[in-house]
Amino acid sequence: MVAQLTLRKDDFFASAGQAVAVADRYPQNVFAEHTHEFCELVLVWRGNGLHVLNDRPYRITRGDLFYIRAEDKHSYASVNDLVLQNVIYCPDRLRLNVDWAASIPGFNDAKSTPHWRLSSSGMTQVRQLISQLEQESHKADPVAHSMSELLFAQLVMTLRRHRFAADNPSATAQETPLDKLITTLAGSLNRSFALEKFCEQAQCSERVLRQQFRAQTGMTVNHYLRQLRICHAQYLLQHTEQMVSEVAMRCGFEDSNYFSVVFNREVGMTPVQWRHRSRKVA
Repeated sequence: MVAQLTLRKDDFFASAGQAVAVADRYPQNVFAEHTHEFCELVLVWRGNGLHVLNDRPYRITRGDLFYIRAEDKHSYASVNDLVLQNVIYCPDRLRLNVDWAASIPGFNDAKSTPHWRLSSSGMTQVRQLISQLEQESHKADPVAHSMSELLFAQLVMTLRRHRFAADNPSATAQETPLDKLITTLAGSLNRSFALEKFCEQAQCSERVLRQQFRAQTGMTVNHYLRQLRICHAQYLLQHTEQMVSEVAMRCGFEDSNYFSVVFNREVGMTPVQWRHRSRKVA
């Protein structure tokens, strides 16, 4: 059996008293499954990749946000110009009198939702805070740790204000068409989606939106939606007893044979083979 890779505190924090640090991934390459001696916030700025968190696959792109606990196991695969930042922290080193659990899903509850999305306006504010936090975390003056923790508190509050459920398009009513498109796609796994109709409702140019989507995610709209559906199918195949035909229907494929062809092309094995292998590994 291969030993589980664990990322150590000593390799990522400058001192034993440091509670917060920033780890840039420009870009994020393929990374084997691992756990940590610390927790982290993962914010995706652009590109795309496959993020497998506790055996659940997520196709990630611009605006995705994850709250990772130390004991969580995760990995990155199939990356394409994936740019993200990890804000890492040690809960036992935090000293501010803040209700961290109210703003950080999973801080005390393993059942909390780890995956969220950020609006464009939220991303702009968060970028500025992380930049300040990164600069402060590199300083060695007596108040650096306190300043870093203050900025971290502001960051988690800002994330709480601007995050929304990954499949809830109504949450982005005041945001950009690109925000709403990505969220609407996540909510369209089991039903048809027409970009033309979406653009009519959003009152935006289809051509411009297609260009923006590809520039930010590295994928076409159809490719991204197909990847979302395949990821959901992988989860259902591993964690439920549903027949392949039922999984196909729940993932937006009316023809189970076509679903099997697409799944095989994207994953490299048939749905039945995937189910057998994923359960054997687990």
